[in-house]
Amino acid sequence: MGALFARELRLSVRVGGGALIGVLFFLAVLTVVPFGIGPDLKLLALVGPAMLWIGALLATLLGLDRLFQADREDGSLDLFLMSGRPLELLVLVKCLAHWLGTGLPLVVATPVLSIFLNLEPIVVGAATLTLLVGTPALTLIGAVGAALTVSLRRGGLLLAVLVVPFSVPVLIFGVGAAGAVADGFTPFHTPFLLLCALTLVSAVVGPVAAAAALRFSSD
Repeated sequence: MGALFARELRLSVRVGGGALIGVLFFLAVLTVVPFGIGPDLKLLALVGPAMLWIGALLATLLGLDRLFQADREDGSLDLFLMSGRPLELLVLVKCLAHWLGTGLPLVVATPVLSIFLNLEPIVVGAATLTLLVGTPALTLIGAVGAALTVSLRRGGLLLAVLVVPFSVPVLIFGVGAAGAVADGFTPFHTPFLLLCALTLVSAVVGPVAAAAALRFSSD
């Protein structure tokens, strides 16, 4: 499992640019928002947490189509299926490595890129914390879509169509928790704890569903 984790971490960084492409796309989304909204700094600060989450969701979708596709092309997926190891555990290891290579850099870049959104430091901290907790759920949900489209040559668009609706609850509670700190009236803990619960549920359901989809695609 350690060797698989190290291999997947290297691949998640190398394939398609990995962390660099995701962070650059994240930067592009956040820099376009002020031009679209205009010079209203209060409005920009109000929608800032939502734009951080939308940018993180779109950046996460960039590399998900290659999560299992490369393994299918080079035969590694067949070896995983014949290894006798729990496929669910292998999927979980791949998701963890993928998140460390693509999702964690987005979290690290959030405090720096938040300057484009005129956010208060406490709001930046809350948004960074929610992204740290919630982006693993986006990866785990995306793994299910990647497994369902692994046998398709151009499954990237279909992957986005499948993943985005199931990512909406994560987006809602992530934005709600960060926005609660921004407005100062809504409690932070309730949406944040629900976000944590969604991540934990995704850590259980996601690998099981993705493993079932991979087995089905290999038949």
